[in-house]
Amino acid sequence: MTGQATERDAAFFHDWLVATADAVRANADRLTELDSAIGDADHGNNMRRGFTAVVAALAEERPDRPGAVLLLGGRTLVSTVGGASGPLFGTLLRRTGKALGDSERTTDEELRVALETGIGAVGQLGGAAAGDKTMLDALLPALDALPDYSAAVLAAEEGSRATIPMRAHKGRASYLGERSVSHEDPGAASAALIFRALHEVAGR
Repeated sequence: MTGQATERDAAFFHDWLVATADAVRANADRLTELDSAIGDADHGNNMRRGFTAVVAALAEERPDRPGAVLLLGGRTLVSTVGGASGPLFGTLLRRTGKALGDSERTTDEELRVALETGIGAVGQLGGAAAGDKTMLDALLPALDALPDYSAAVLAAEEGSRATIPMRAHKGRASYLGERSVSHEDPGAASAALIFRALHEVAGR
């Protein structure tokens, strides 16, 4: 679904984060299994805890602007998710939300531009680029495919799978050197789940 002229309100962004929480919960064991090979074996549990807290925060505060929804989600992830995942995924949501501003509604093209800002901030924070075997390897292809959500989720999932033969150059996995090869990056897998949830909500 492309629909550049379609306007999205706060409810859309709320549903997106709730759908992401559902996807993370359903895939938490797989994410932890991926992380057990090249990380601390806690990524799935951390992401599940973080997005569960996001859903609770949204229910309590009920932000009424798209940007405010993402800002709250990002702040919650930073405060509840351990390791590098909290700051990175939190930065993605916070900077995207900040870029959306205080408008009551936003178009899909405006969301694409805001996500470009958020993804750029993730790269700056982690000092990573495409090919470093990080979440950016899913986020950047998805961004290129937007505002076609169907194409974006396929690009994100393909990008995540493409990390399998890569050698990690950033994060804890980079300490493993060649042993990081042949494993899918858990951060990229989580990023793909976020776009899968976005596609699901946009198609409703």
